Amino acid sequence: MRFVSRAEREQLNAARDPKARVRATIELAGDHLTHAEHYTSEKKFVQASEELGGYLGLIDNAVGFIGDQARDKGTTRDLYRHLDIALRAQIPRIAVMRRSTPAEYAVNLKAVEEYVRDTRADVLEAFYGHTVLRGDPEYQKKTDKTKNLREENKRP
Repeated sequence: MRFVSRAEREQLNAARDPKARVRATIELAGDHLTHAEHYTSEKKFVQASEELGGYLGLIDNAVGFIGDQARDKGTTRDLYRHLDIALRAQIPRIAVMRRSTPAEYAVNLKAVEEYVRDTRADVLEAFYGHTVLRGDPEYQKKTDKTKNLREENKRP
């Protein structure tokens, strides 16, 4: 489902520096998302799915490109931040498309939305890197005590 066209790949490879390449990738991905929104509003869900494939391919490409850069440089952190800001703005757009899509195609949009959220979380983790203190490993194993309360409230 994910792909980057040859013309887009050439355009990205022609970028003069990493910042320009990430910016171009974000713009191209935004264009794919805009086209997907347009096709969704016209009830052309197959074409919208194709555009989402191009969108995901470009997001993958950006994450891979930034991941290949030197880790400890401030410019790499800036690239992660630019991508994070772009993804944060695009998640609600995907959710709106999902709400107006029939169930058979909405599954794809749900998968795209979850993938973008997970990718954004990975980007944020890479942005903060080793500067963030990790929580207590035992804390993650504790059960959610509010879960039982919510289930009890649902009982008649």
